Formats: sequence, structure tokens, C-alpha cells
Amino acid sequence: MRRRWETGLAAEIDPRTATDRDEIVIGTRGSKLALWQSEYIKAKVEDITGLPVRLSIIKTTGDKILDVPLAKVGGKGLFTKEIEVELAAGSVDLAVHSMKDVPTELPDGLIIAAMPERVDPRDAIVSGAGYDLETLPDGAKLGTSSLRRRSQVVAMRPGLEIVDVRGNLDTRMRKAEEGDLDAVILASAGITRMGWADRITHYIPTDQMVSAVGQGAIGVEIRENDEYMRHVCESIGHPETMECVTAERVVMRRLEGGCQVPIGAYARIEDGRMVMDAFVGSVDGATIIRHRLEGSPAEPIELGEAMTEALLVAGAGKVLEEIRGAADAAGGRVDRLLET
Repeated sequence: MRRRWETGLAAEIDPRTATDRDEIVIGTRGSKLALWQSEYIKAKVEDITGLPVRLSIIKTTGDKILDVPLAKVGGKGLFTKEIEVELAAGSVDLAVHSMKDVPTELPDGLIIAAMPERVDPRDAIVSGAGYDLETLPDGAKLGTSSLRRRSQVVAMRPGLEIVDVRGNLDTRMRKAEEGDLDAVILASAGITRMGWADRITHYIPTDQMVSAVGQGAIGVEIRENDEYMRHVCESIGHPETMECVTAERVVMRRLEGGCQVPIGAYARIEDGRMVMDAFVGSVDGATIIRHRLEGSPAEPIELGEAMTEALLVAGAGKVLEEIRGAADAAGGRVDRLLET
């Protein structure tokens, strides 16, 4: 049985002969990590099609605003919107994103057609002094711009000082390595992809900190009506990764989550079953609602919906309502809560 997100093309297409394109253009952000990811997809597309592939660097809103925490910037698609505009207009043939940056509602006419195999989804600590979450002393400065990480860290270690930190990956790591901060929390996937795994001090187990939706996964976005690129993407994708991230994104969409609310979900395949952990927390970490469910890998949407209902029954709706209500009272943004 074909899964609902597979393309279902009526006939096979030879990607080396079935197009009159002279080249294929990938839309990407210009950060070192984004370029690594795009070069990774570029090599695969060149191998499949035999065509030259060119990168088109597009600056997004998230790239332009580096001195403000993401929760303060607000809005959706901070790292994808401008690229999607070019994709929809036909200026680029496909876009490459970190899936944790992709909103759950895509623009009309665009689809995520493939996800290569996911890498390590865990969060990681980088610390020049060699600290991990347990050994950081009370009062230590821990850097993160993620409300998801903030909520879970404060619940575990209420005595730490959480400092908002933005900038490219290397900049954030150096803040901890050079002593501006005692430690930073980052996604281990990006560090590993850049070849910097030796700079990781400690990996945080997912049973201790639930990962962001889509963390560690790369998404390839195309125009829905581009049959040729749909076929090319069938040779790029990893079904298990697509199944798991699909389930996670259902939770995010149903709870209307994003960078302004502390939500996490992580699904994986264990012994032929899909197992998912998810959490919703208050910004101050005082309330943490966490749940685990399992289901069939062939029914990721159903598992995501069941997880959403379980979280809501456990009180997640009230937590999210309080966060959004307090944000409205404080001026319309969740970040104002961090100042109170």
C-alpha cells in the first residue's frame, strides 16, 4: 500500500533524459550549515540527473535579524519564506531546509517531497570548562534562543541563568568555549555535519530533553506540479525519516506551535513500531507535560493526532492558553514573559 505522502507517479521517468532543463537551481540560506546541507543535496541531484546543479543563496528574515531572540521576532517561516517565494516563482527548482525551521503549513503549490535519512536528533552541550547539565554550577550562564530548551532546562536546573544567544553555529559555540558563557545548548546534528563533533562536551539524551520537531532532518521542498523534480526526489528520500517527522509535525500543527511556544516531539522506529515522545511546557519550566505513545509506522498522522489528544487531556491546552494569554496581556509576544 502506497503511503499518503508518496508521489504516486503514473509512469517511470528517466531523470537523465526526461527534461529540457540545462541546469537545476537549489534555493538555500547562506550560512555554513545551510550550504553544507545544500551541497549534500546538490551532489545527490547531480548524480541522479546528470545535470549541473547551482546554488542560489537567498537571505531570509531570520538571517537578517541576529541580535534578537527568535521568540521576539515572531511570525512563521523566518528561515524559509523568502526562499519559498523564489521557489513558487520558478526562480529555483527546489529548496533545502532544516526541517525544524519549516512551518507546518506550507504555501499553496509547494510540498516537502523528500527527506534524506535523519542524523542524531539530540541536543548537545558545548562548554569550554567541560560542563554538562548536571555539573553546571548554580548561577552559571547557559546560552540558548529556544523556548523549548529553556523550559526543559529550567525544570531540571532552576538555578541556572538562561541567556539568549543568536548568530551562526560557530559564533555560538565560541561564546561558550572562550568563556563569555559557561555553556550553550545546540542541535548536535548541525555540529556533526560541520565536522565539529569533537567540540561537543555532552549529548543530552532524548529521554531527558525532547528534541524539536524535525530536528536532525533535512527537507527538500519543490513545486507540487513539478513532476520531474517529484521523481528525482523519490531517489533522495528516506521513508522512515519522512514517517517520523510527519508524525511530529502533526503535533506541532495541531497545537499551533512554533518558536514562540515550548513544544517538542521526537519519533523513531523501534522494533518495527513508531515510538514518539512529546512535551509541552510553560516558559518558566514550572509545568512540564510529557507523554509517550507508539503506533504503526504506516500511520504517522494517526499517531500524531493521538499524541496531541493525550497532551491536551493531560493539560497542554491550558498551559498553551496561559502562555498566549499572558503574551497578549504583555504586548502580544511570548518574549515579553521572559522579562517578567
